[in-house]
Amino acid sequence: MYSGIGSIDASRFYGAFDADDDGSRGRMYDPHVMRLLPRYLRGVRSQMAWGIAGMVVRAAASLATPYLVAVAVDRFMGTGNFAGVSMIAAIFLAVLLIGWAGQYVENLFLYYAGDGILLRLRTDMFNHLQRLSIGFLDRNSVGKLMSRVQNDVQQLQELVTGGVPTIIISILTLVGMGCVMALMNARLALLTLAVVPVLGAVLYVWQRYAHRSFMRVRRAIAAVNAQLQESISGVRVVQSLGRETVNLSLFDEVNRAHLDANIRANRLTSTMMPVGEVAAALATGLVIIFGGYQVLAGQMGIGVLLAFLLYVQRFFGPVQELIMEYAELQRATVAGSRIAQLLDVTPDIQDAPDAVDLPSVAGEVSFHHVGFGYQPGTEVLHDVDLQVRPGETVAVVGHTGAGKSSLVNLVTRFYDVGEGSVTIDGHDVRSVTQRSLRRHMGIVLQEPFLFSGSIADNIRFGRPEAGHDEVVQAAKVVGAHDFISRLERGYDTHVGERGVNISAGQRQLVCLARAIVVDPPILILDEATSSVDATTEKIMQQSVGQVMRGRTCIIVAHRLSTVTNADRIVVLEQGRVVETGSHDELVAAHGHYYHMLTGQPPLPCDDGTPGEAPC
Repeated sequence: MYSGIGSIDASRFYGAFDADDDGSRGRMYDPHVMRLLPRYLRGVRSQMAWGIAGMVVRAAASLATPYLVAVAVDRFMGTGNFAGVSMIAAIFLAVLLIGWAGQYVENLFLYYAGDGILLRLRTDMFNHLQRLSIGFLDRNSVGKLMSRVQNDVQQLQELVTGGVPTIIISILTLVGMGCVMALMNARLALLTLAVVPVLGAVLYVWQRYAHRSFMRVRRAIAAVNAQLQESISGVRVVQSLGRETVNLSLFDEVNRAHLDANIRANRLTSTMMPVGEVAAALATGLVIIFGGYQVLAGQMGIGVLLAFLLYVQRFFGPVQELIMEYAELQRATVAGSRIAQLLDVTPDIQDAPDAVDLPSVAGEVSFHHVGFGYQPGTEVLHDVDLQVRPGETVAVVGHTGAGKSSLVNLVTRFYDVGEGSVTIDGHDVRSVTQRSLRRHMGIVLQEPFLFSGSIADNIRFGRPEAGHDEVVQAAKVVGAHDFISRLERGYDTHVGERGVNISAGQRQLVCLARAIVVDPPILILDEATSSVDATTEKIMQQSVGQVMRGRTCIIVAHRLSTVTNADRIVVLEQGRVVETGSHDELVAAHGHYYHMLTGQPPLPCDDGTPGEAPC
C-alpha cells in the first residue's frame, strides 16, 4: 500500500499487476477476450437468439420504409392512384409497428443476456479472487482488484447490452441498404458508397492511437479506486496524524490523472464524429447532383431519388454509430483484457493433482530442514528442523523479522516451502487438499478481523451449522460470554464492518471463539495478544490455557510474558532456530531467550557478529 508523503506521480498507483497492461492486450482482437466471451455467452444463448431475431426484424423494417416511399411516389402518386397510396401508407404503418416490436424484443432479451453475463462474470471473479494465493493479494491493492471486478465488468456488460447490438444492427443495416440501393440503381449506389473506403482508412489509423488512450483510462480509474480504498481503510491513521489535507492532495492528483485520461480519450472519440458528418454530407451532395441529373434525363424516377436520399441519411447514421461503438468496443476490449488477465492468474498455492483429504490427525507438526523466502534469492527461514508433538504447546519467539509468522504460514500452507517439507502426522501439507488441511486448524491472527453481522454469526463463521448452544459454549471457553451477555442484544448484537463497535480485546476473544467452535486438533495463535490490554491479556491467557488442553498449540508471541507456561519455547534468530527448551531451562542457560527476557542486547553469533545479523 502506498503511504508516501508529499507530491506523487499518479503512475505509481498503477502497481505491478497493471504494469503488464502494456497495451498489446487492448487491441480490437484480443485472443484472451475471445476465449473469455464464448464461455459466458453459452449461458445466455436463448436470450441472445431472441435479441438477434429482434435486431433482424428492426433492420428489415428500417430497410423497407424508404423503398415503400419510392413505390408510393413513382407507381401511385404519379398516376393519381390514391387507393394505392393508401395501401402503401397502411403497409408503412404496419412496418413501423413491426420494427418497434422488434426493437422491444431486442432490448428486452439483450438486457437479460447482459445482466446474466454480469452475474456469472462477477461471481467467477469473486470465486477466483478467494482462491488466489495470499502472496498475490499481498502484492496487489484491494482498490485495483475492486476496479476490475466492478468497473471493468460493468464496461464489458455495457458492450454486450448496448455495443454489440448496435454494431450488429448497424452492419446488417449497412449491408442491406447497400444491396437495396444497388438493385434500385447500381451506378448511383457505387458513387454514393465510394466514401466508405475513405472512412475505413481513417478509422484504421485512428484505432491505433485509441486503444492506448482507453487503456490509460482503465488504469487511471483503478488508481482512483486504490487511493480511495486505502484512505478510507486507514482513516483513523489519517485523522490522528492530521493528514486530511495531504491525502486530499494525493487523491486530487490521481483523480486529475483520471480526468486527463478521459479528456484525451474523449478528444480522440470526438475527432471521428465530424468525419462521419462530412462523409454523410458528401454522399448526400453526390446523390442530389448525379441522381437529380438522372431524374431530369428521365433515367430514374423521383421516388427512387427520394429513397436514395433517405437511404444515405440512414446509411451514415449507422456509420456514425459504428464509429462511436468502435470507441466503446475499444474500451470494452481493454476492460475485457484486464478481466482475462486477472482470471488467467494461477494461484501460487494449488492442490496437487493427486492430493487427498487429510484424515483425522493427532496433531503432530514437523518441519524437516525447511528453507523459505517470499522473494527468490532472499531466504527468511534457513534449515529449520523442528517437531511439535501431539498435544504439545510450543511457543515461537524472536525479534521482529526473525521469521515467526512465516513459520506458521507454512503450517497453514498460505505459502509453500522453498526447501524441505512440513508434515502433519507424517502427511506432507503439499500432498493433501488445502480445504481438508485448514479444516484441522484453528487460526487466530494478530489483527482481530470480524465480518459485518452478529457476534453469533462471526463465531460460527468457520462452521455455519453450529447451533446456538455450541456458539455459547465456545464463547464461555474463551472467556467472552460475560461481555457478550452484557451487550444490549447479546449474541445477536451487530458488530458492524470489521467489528469496530466493540473493543480490540473483545474482538480478539470473539476471534478465539471462532477458532474454537470448529474444534480443531491444531491451534495456531499468531501474536493473538499483541493488541489487547493487560486485563484482557490475562483473560485470554486463562482462556487459552483451557482451550489448549488436548490440542497441539503453536503460539507466536512477541510479548514473552504470554509464553512462560508453554511446554517448549523455540527461539528464532534471523530465520534460524537458535534455542529450544522450557522457560526455566532457557532462563538458566542465559542465552538468547534470557537476553530477550531481560532486555539485554542480543548475543553475538559464533563468529562474533551481532545476533541481529545473519549467523
